[in-house]
Amino acid sequence: MYTTSTAFLEALIEAGVSHIFANFGSDHPGLIEAIAKARAEGRPIPRVITCPNEMAGMSAAQGFAQVSGKAQAVVVHVECGTQALAGAVHNAAKGRAPVLIFAGASPFTQEGEMTGSRNEFIQWIQDVHDQRGIVRGYMKYDNEIRTGRNVKQLVHRAMQFAASEPRGPVYLMGAREVMEEELQAPVTIDPEAWRPLGSQALPEAAIGSILDAIAAARRPLLVTSYVGRNPAAVPELVKFCESLGIGVVESVPNAMNFPHDHPLYLGNQWNEPRQNEALAEADVILVVDSDVPWIPTVSRPAEGATIIHLDVDPLKQAMPLWYIGAKHAFRTDAATAFAQLNAALAKNPAEPGAVAQRKAHYGDASKARRERLQALEVGDPGLITPEFVTAIVRRHIDDETIVLNEGITNYPTIFNHMAMTRPGSIFTSGGGSLGWNGGAAIGAKLAAPEKTVVALTGDGSYMFSVPSSVHWMAAKYQTPFLQVVYNNRGWKAPRFSALGVHPDGYAARANDIDVSFDPPPLYADIAAAAGGAHARRVERPEEVEAAVAEAFDIVRNKGRSAVLDVWLSHL
Repeated sequence: MYTTSTAFLEALIEAGVSHIFANFGSDHPGLIEAIAKARAEGRPIPRVITCPNEMAGMSAAQGFAQVSGKAQAVVVHVECGTQALAGAVHNAAKGRAPVLIFAGASPFTQEGEMTGSRNEFIQWIQDVHDQRGIVRGYMKYDNEIRTGRNVKQLVHRAMQFAASEPRGPVYLMGAREVMEEELQAPVTIDPEAWRPLGSQALPEAAIGSILDAIAAARRPLLVTSYVGRNPAAVPELVKFCESLGIGVVESVPNAMNFPHDHPLYLGNQWNEPRQNEALAEADVILVVDSDVPWIPTVSRPAEGATIIHLDVDPLKQAMPLWYIGAKHAFRTDAATAFAQLNAALAKNPAEPGAVAQRKAHYGDASKARRERLQALEVGDPGLITPEFVTAIVRRHIDDETIVLNEGITNYPTIFNHMAMTRPGSIFTSGGGSLGWNGGAAIGAKLAAPEKTVVALTGDGSYMFSVPSSVHWMAAKYQTPFLQVVYNNRGWKAPRFSALGVHPDGYAARANDIDVSFDPPPLYADIAAAAGGAHARRVERPEEVEAAVAEAFDIVRNKGRSAVLDVWLSHL
């Protein structure tokens, strides 16, 4: 038998998919049979990773794509499994992660007219009007497989959308009868005809206008959030800023965009209710790859500052409300654009005196910032601070470490005190739905098995990550990672949000606003029970160094995951 399911698996291999993160259901007999047949015959198919929870599986596929740049497949069960992907769909869409989702669909015959016809009661219950509509608002492309005769074209078209900038998830669905369809001959296709679109360069006139604006500036500034999603863009960005003496601010960073030890690096800003000094004094601001370069109610550029915007999606087409007042905006790939700008500067260098003056100014600010951060790492007797524990974790990482940051209210602390300098060394989900870090750690480890993977997470995001599923997967598929839970016994973010709007209201005076997890679960013990992970609760500062060293040794040398439940001050 050569079926639609057989051709579907072949198409995944042709498209470079190495893993299927699967949560199989009653709608997948054709696919399960095709997988078993391929194994029996020794034909290549993607490795199947069983995911007891769909969000964990989708997060793993996203983590794999973030580390490798290669899209993977997620298989879920009809509309129930599609909904159970939950916020991971949002994260992949907002984080621009290429992922192919395939969902089965209830059979469309009920009297045995075709192979796969309805034979279970749930197939009536799970038949909904618009299954694709559940996720359509987050997909770059969605379609239904209606015959095996063109299944490969649909798979390759979906993957072409997923991998073309701006990248993102895609969704296909197919009913049992269609996936069981027997084909007369193998489906053949030329995958080279379905390659992603090439990178878009700056228009020639834009190069001159950008360089002229910066040359005339006294305080040029570059703001970015995710240039570093493409590690190849970082060296070009650094070279460009060094050539012109441009300071760099990260706004809500999602990756390592600029080395934190560089004298032009001025820090990162998230939701802190303060005006960013570098942003306020800048007269020319180059916004590159950023969805939220600043929050106007608390921090904004000076009146009259010239704003230039470079992005593969400068219109932010998925955001109904978005504008930054850019004088010039260009749809372009950052690595390509900075290579063009650097080539132009090589022919016509900037005036050295102006560049030196800018470097001196920004260098002083950068040095002062680093000194302030170092002072915070000393800690507080009797209390574990986020800065203290993050600095200790930093001392144990090396050039073969990948850090995943889902610290939520400790997002900036983790970025500041991990102080990463290598492209591809740190990531966030890029979205706002919590629970990405656990599954993403498994995906990252599968993509880079030689690396040490460290997930730094808040206690709320730890619970959202479905640790029982995540740590079973980590043990089953030998993807050990270190997970550090920043445990403040509750949701601190909603408390901050409430106080930000009602600083003198009833919530500000209340002892309990229903965001506490006190007493908390035994977070580390959940991982131990589910996957045999090393588990340790750390409640005193003098315990942290030994606990972190032990956990790294277990992950690196003993092949087990480790979870440290680190107690911070309460909310």
